[in-house]
Amino acid sequence: MQRLIIEGGKRLSGEIELQGCKNSALPIMAAALLCRGRCVLRHCPEITDIYSASRILNCLGAECSFSDGTAAADTAAADGTEIPDALMREMRSSIVFMGAILGRCGECRVSIPGGCELGARPIDMHLSALRRMGTIINEDGGSIYCRIPSGRARGARLTLPFPSVGATENIILCAVCAEGTTIINNAAREPEICDLCGFLRSCGAEISGDGCGRITVEGVPPEKLHGCTYTIMPDRIAGATYLCMVAAAGGEMILKNACTAEMEPFLSVLEQTGCSMCCTGETVYLRSGARLRAVQDRIRTMPHPGFPTDAQAVLMAALTTAEGTSVFEETIFDCRYRHTEALRKMGAEIDIVGRAAVVRGVGRLHGAEVSATDLRGGAAMVIAGLSAEGTTIITDISHIDRGYEKIEEAAARLGGRVRRE
Repeated sequence: MQRLIIEGGKRLSGEIELQGCKNSALPIMAAALLCRGRCVLRHCPEITDIYSASRILNCLGAECSFSDGTAAADTAAADGTEIPDALMREMRSSIVFMGAILGRCGECRVSIPGGCELGARPIDMHLSALRRMGTIINEDGGSIYCRIPSGRARGARLTLPFPSVGATENIILCAVCAEGTTIINNAAREPEICDLCGFLRSCGAEISGDGCGRITVEGVPPEKLHGCTYTIMPDRIAGATYLCMVAAAGGEMILKNACTAEMEPFLSVLEQTGCSMCCTGETVYLRSGARLRAVQDRIRTMPHPGFPTDAQAVLMAALTTAEGTSVFEETIFDCRYRHTEALRKMGAEIDIVGRAAVVRGVGRLHGAEVSATDLRGGAAMVIAGLSAEGTTIITDISHIDRGYEKIEEAAARLGGRVRRE
């Protein structure tokens, strides 16, 4: 098993060009199933989840390859309707293939997905919406069999009880080739939803309202959808991670190819720590000098445009040595504080009270041997290790590789001393 070894306590300085967005690329790869042609996706991140999505597409009969940041998928002959359990369990977002397969073939068989253990992530909203669109669904243990008797879903007016990203994606993918119009009220507004809709429009779909909470999908005949070449948006959470590295360790950096508008909910909170920041076009300049300040207002994770849950762990790692006390409230997932045990092992003072985490800043962290608990929690340990005195060893780094392109090389571009063994 590989591990990361970090020699901390060094100020950082350098430039990073932001990788493509994991949470855009994966649903867009699933959406390629709807297009009976060749899709070329540029600026895909070179991460293990992309390889998992490629294997799923090939399993379904597509011809998919990935190299040098470009995924190419020819789905002309894709007629598979079942994803083996082993492939489903490689990543949590594999459930998005359900809507795409249904939209293309009218039936599918999948299982409950795997990936990071973040607590319950029920798919009840997905299944309820698909039933409203004419899908018959049978659940047997961990297996889900879906069938649309007519072969094509029917449009429906849907209101989600919570703006779930996954449910919104599955509904869109099933609705693109449905008969009639589908309206999704209380739809997720995340930038990655807009990226998915942008790709589908480039392929001939008729979608409007994305980003506004009410998405309208006018179903089109399946033969109308065609392949295209599309560039994936930058990864705002990877950007938050690298900014937190420098904020925690001290120093300065230039983050290039950044989606600054989409990152604003995070940037506005990070700025409260005393970091000097300037956003110009697609570039973020950050300087971290003296000790960070605690964030005075409670940091509450919320659906976009609120503070992103995926940035909670990385900001917490930076605030472990801030002056004062910061309070986080996690409202999206019920098990997203698992990284705090590792941070405490490194000297952090963190108390968990229900959904709240109280972080009392300490003067300095110290190196320790820790294990990555999940994707963002693992990234938080890298941040803590870079700012700590001594050596930090992180095991189970396969979690980190799911979402970051060679995180040790990114840290090295900032002058961090990180190696993989």
